[in-house]
Amino acid sequence: MPIYKNNDNGTWYCMCWFTDWQGKRKQKCKRGFATKREALEWEREFLMQKQADLGMTFESFVTLYEKDIKPKLKLNTWLSKESVIKKLILPYFKDRKLSEITARDVIDWQNEIRNIKNNQGKCYSSDYLKNIHTQLSCLFNHAVKYYGLQSNPAAKAGRMGSEEPREMLFWTKEEYLKFADAMMDKPMSYYAFEMLYWCGIREGELLALTPKNFDFKAETVSINKSYQRLKGQDVITTPKTRKSNRVIKMPHFLCEEINEYIKMFYNVGENDRIFPFTKHYLTKEMERGSKQTGVKRIRIHDLRHSHISHLIDMGFTALAIADRVGHESIDITYRYAHLFPSRQDEMANKLNEERGNL
Repeated sequence: MPIYKNNDNGTWYCMCWFTDWQGKRKQKCKRGFATKREALEWEREFLMQKQADLGMTFESFVTLYEKDIKPKLKLNTWLSKESVIKKLILPYFKDRKLSEITARDVIDWQNEIRNIKNNQGKCYSSDYLKNIHTQLSCLFNHAVKYYGLQSNPAAKAGRMGSEEPREMLFWTKEEYLKFADAMMDKPMSYYAFEMLYWCGIREGELLALTPKNFDFKAETVSINKSYQRLKGQDVITTPKTRKSNRVIKMPHFLCEEINEYIKMFYNVGENDRIFPFTKHYLTKEMERGSKQTGVKRIRIHDLRHSHISHLIDMGFTALAIADRVGHESIDITYRYAHLFPSRQDEMANKLNEERGNL
């Protein structure tokens, strides 16, 4: 057995050989075990991981899952997924063998999760319960697809929770202009909300903007990155989706405003953020403006809904709006169908005319 004792400090260490994905033999050394048994257990789990043995523990599989999935995801997406896995999934399944977890086990886990209460004595929302179950199901789906697990016990157990429809709030142009007046005492806040309302960009897209993104001669702004604050660090990522990479034509007045705003900075670089604050700052400013003006409180993201609803009122098609805001046209049609004017009477009259001409 490749287990040895370190006579200097009394701990144990493991030296074992394995074959990597290229078929090469390699040696792995792991030190610092308090007992020989711990070293042996580590060796067994390590070798099962390398061999993708379904007898490995669920915790060992999560390590493999992270290695496979994390490089494909944006950091903020992985951190959200990781938080749910570590807090609400691993504590229940970590010592179970992956191949032995059944639908009955998942149902028992669901019942435990449903009964968890926060400091205010409230259980998780139906929306969050759905998210938790989705993360567990993703783990098992990965095991089925890539590691030979025969079936997904989370799928057999059935869903937990459901997506709760959220009320779509938005400001009319009059409401926004009233709010904007209150923001004029802080130019950085004012111009940030101008970009959000008149261009319909996402919050992260706004916070990633630099002078290089603007072409004031063509009166356009290029959206090609997004800002996140993760673990105390400023992180610039690609936009949310492929369609999010886009060039937006700015209204002339807004183009002039932003041009003047950038000139207010001293020695700003073309790749320096022109809105150097966080989402928390914007939320506080929206609260301040709403309270000061009496305009109803909406989320920052609802400014995007406000922009889209304004364009619908102006008579633009779903396809044109989708191109501007970085959505698929079918998403605009589905999510904002209630805002598009009904043309049923016009359709019926046209069909009547067509029939009459036969």
